[in-house]
Amino acid sequence: MIQISGVSFQIQENGQLGSVEKTILQQMQSAPVLYSYNSEYELLFELTVRKNIIQSAKEMDKSQAVFTSFEYARCNPRYWQLTRAGGFLLRPDVRPADAIIDIFRNGSFYAFECATAIPIIYYHAILNSIDSERFNSLFQNLYLYSWHTDTDLGIITFYSDHFIPGDVLYVNNPDFDRKTPHFRGVNAVLLEDGRLFGHGFNIRTSEEMIRLLNETRKPDSQQSAYITKLVTRPSFKYLLRAAGWQRNSAAYKPQRPIVHHNKSSISYVHYLYYSI
Repeated sequence: MIQISGVSFQIQENGQLGSVEKTILQQMQSAPVLYSYNSEYELLFELTVRKNIIQSAKEMDKSQAVFTSFEYARCNPRYWQLTRAGGFLLRPDVRPADAIIDIFRNGSFYAFECATAIPIIYYHAILNSIDSERFNSLFQNLYLYSWHTDTDLGIITFYSDHFIPGDVLYVNNPDFDRKTPHFRGVNAVLLEDGRLFGHGFNIRTSEEMIRLLNETRKPDSQQSAYITKLVTRPSFKYLLRAAGWQRNSAAYKPQRPIVHHNKSSISYVHYLYYSI
């Protein structure tokens, strides 16, 4: 269900919306939970970002970026500095928008694990939702490592029985083979057709993704991989407000602590546990 300023929102034909946005809108409207907005513009912004998250996931799927562990991570040195932990630190002479675009344009220069893939998708989707000048102002000094993100991304995570296209879900593999810990699970973007994109697994149905993970379980495993109820997404309302601020390089901005853990393919909740 959707409300705008406390009033139930009625879906009407809107020439601004494409097929993906319409699918997202219909699923939000039929959801057993309330989606509340202060204005229609706020709703439209979320629809735009969700659509672009889906599109960015599809573009990553087509890129030549490789799935690997932190130990073997690589990046284009023209845009990023590879840290000893396997993270990508934005070069001081590079604009954030250019560096994010390069990951999709020159994917063969890059290798990273599936948790890192999600913030990359988020940044790319937001860049396609706001102008590059605002993006560069918001996301200075980018560092890509696992779930570490800029505070203006405003990532939230919670448990739910209901998912909306553009959400990130976690497919857990509790009996993963300890020889291949990068198959402990998959962070996956839910697409508009119900399929999932997970870096290293491409676009798959949920059944196909579970089957592939099951093939990586330890020999005596009795427990199948499964899709958890964990939902992760940016805070669209916070992001919209942040995009409207005129921040200069001297303005104070709180920074998240960087947590280097060397555990590939973990969920956002797992990452938060390490940051405590």
